[in-house]
Amino acid sequence: MTWFVVILLGLIAVPVTVELMRNGVDDKVRADAPGDLALLSQGTTHYEWMGPERGPVAVCIHGLTTPSFVWRGMARGLALMGFRVLVYDLYGRGYSDRVRGAQDADFFLRQLLDLLRYEQVGDDLTVFGYSMGGAIATHFTAKHPELVKQLVLIAPAGMVELGGGKLALARDLPIIGDWLFLLIYPFEVRRGIARDSTLPTSVEGVYDMQQRETGRRGYFPAVLASLRGLLRGTTQDQHAAIAQAGVAVLAIWGAEDDVIPLSCNDTLAEWNPNAQQVVAEGAGHALIHTHTEQVLEALRTSRG
Repeated sequence: MTWFVVILLGLIAVPVTVELMRNGVDDKVRADAPGDLALLSQGTTHYEWMGPERGPVAVCIHGLTTPSFVWRGMARGLALMGFRVLVYDLYGRGYSDRVRGAQDADFFLRQLLDLLRYEQVGDDLTVFGYSMGGAIATHFTAKHPELVKQLVLIAPAGMVELGGGKLALARDLPIIGDWLFLLIYPFEVRRGIARDSTLPTSVEGVYDMQQRETGRRGYFPAVLASLRGLLRGTTQDQHAAIAQAGVAVLAIWGAEDDVIPLSCNDTLAEWNPNAQQVVAEGAGHALIHTHTEQVLEALRTSRG
């Protein structure tokens, strides 16, 4: 009986042990990072500028699981359009610090505002948000509409509340939820990356980089913290505030998106009837790098 209990406890400890054994983000890892590092109020943030120095600033915010490298194809296109493009890694992803604690809207807005001040970036911004980055961009624009010229949302989160299933169970249960998340979610993410790896992409090596990201300590706890924080609710109030402020909004959806369903465009139309919306035919949730030219063309059209 004693051996059975020991074996059982050992099996229970496996997900936590695996997480603790993953390599962290240290100076050796960051030696390969493109761009720069900024020590901000919550920790170190990795960021990169692309495009002409005197162009209008485009701030690009990535999603829940894929760091800023997901923007590389888009950033090249934006640079050719004349934008000075700023991309950065959210805390817990890429080369940025693994910051503990709740990852709610205030947490992410503080990182972004810190970075903008650090880089002395002013107003007249075009703010891009992809997936969870769309929710961050929406909160930012609602709180600081005077800084934003246009909000561009690409398959944005925040349109519906997370329903039932394993993710909701892990999100809502303390301790047990953490264990369940570390047990199941890494397999789900890696399986999704492998499934998508046959898709075309504008980011060279993106699928290998995504797989490497899953091997870094603190990544999965950060994802869970975001599910428990920013992604717990919707951005309905924020979209209403943006509509009231009169900020131009362009939303681009993937017709075949199985993460943020196309029906969300109807939701956005209710929240902000002035929002311009475009559907990328044949595109799934990864449209930012699988259908980059369609996304860029939608932006060109919206700008006249």
